[in-house]
Amino acid sequence: MVSKASLWFVAAGGLSLAAFGQTVPSIAPVPSDPLELVTGQIQTVDSGEGQEAAMQLLDRARNSYALRSAGVGYDLKVTFSVNSGGLTKYDGPWEMEDVFDPKQGLRWTARAGVAFTATQISLHGVSYGESSIPLRLHEARAALFGPIPASANVARDVIRTSTASFNGAQVTCILLSGVKAAPTSPGRRWEETEECIDPQSGLLQVHSQVPGRYYAYEYSNAPQLAGHVLPRKVIVTEAGKTVSEISVESLRELPAADPSLFAPSEEMKARGRAVAMSGAQKISRAAARVPFTSAATIRPVCVFGLMTSSGQLVEAHSLQPSDPNSQAAVEAAKQMTFSTPTGAPPEQHFVFILEKFVSNEK
Repeated sequence: MVSKASLWFVAAGGLSLAAFGQTVPSIAPVPSDPLELVTGQIQTVDSGEGQEAAMQLLDRARNSYALRSAGVGYDLKVTFSVNSGGLTKYDGPWEMEDVFDPKQGLRWTARAGVAFTATQISLHGVSYGESSIPLRLHEARAALFGPIPASANVARDVIRTSTASFNGAQVTCILLSGVKAAPTSPGRRWEETEECIDPQSGLLQVHSQVPGRYYAYEYSNAPQLAGHVLPRKVIVTEAGKTVSEISVESLRELPAADPSLFAPSEEMKARGRAVAMSGAQKISRAAARVPFTSAATIRPVCVFGLMTSSGQLVEAHSLQPSDPNSQAAVEAAKQMTFSTPTGAPPEQHFVFILEKFVSNEK
């Protein structure tokens, strides 16, 4: 769910940094956050041995969440509570259940009180169900089943590593980016995805696709199935505020599921294929052309939203709400025009739009 899926777009008014001239301004550091663990020395991994070690650690952590790869049926029950302050849809309590049978398929249901319900059935490579999934439901499923990008999608990335401490234990943080840049400043770069993993257990501890947004994982009395381990709880924060708390209530092996659970209704068949919750896409662009001095600084603001299968950016909001350019960044993101390839299966994506503003003040 965090693969680098293709996303066709036209950036209305977006300019590259080359538009500013030959001199490139310095870039403001990412905002401090209790979950921004990379604050010490960072090493670029440029050797085959080092890259292999980083990829193995990512693969080990990723495997913990690949429940369906075990070939064992299961019943998973999850609750989560959303408190976005109205920035995204359906604040309040949620419940979700997955029933998987390796011979029959996957059926999952979700409910946010009486405001929203969803059922999706996947069998024989075809999914039936909803045409759109709210951002926080997409988020909960991504946090549990696909927080780490697949190996094929990071093989050519720039890889940097750092050690840090989380809950009293040492973790290895792997920074991934498709952008090659000179290490002009310490700390994480705005374009980097951050995966902090316990090298002893191989379990993911903190995941952050962009600065300002973090998943923190807890494994106390962790549910397990056929050698796979899920977190007991995931805390999702934006700009230091908890916006969602995801709890795995139970995970039990299911020898055989009721076949009727996997029979799509006539209404489902009539709607056609369900929307696929695909990977995140990052877009980096300059907000505007402005004159600047030698003391100028680029101050990015990241806008997070969901792009629907029809090309609409919905539930968009700033991950740096205290920045003076926060609202301007959101409005600029909403002016972007997106499109999807004709005839492509319906997909929705997380979208992170990094709007870069230039300030002539230090």
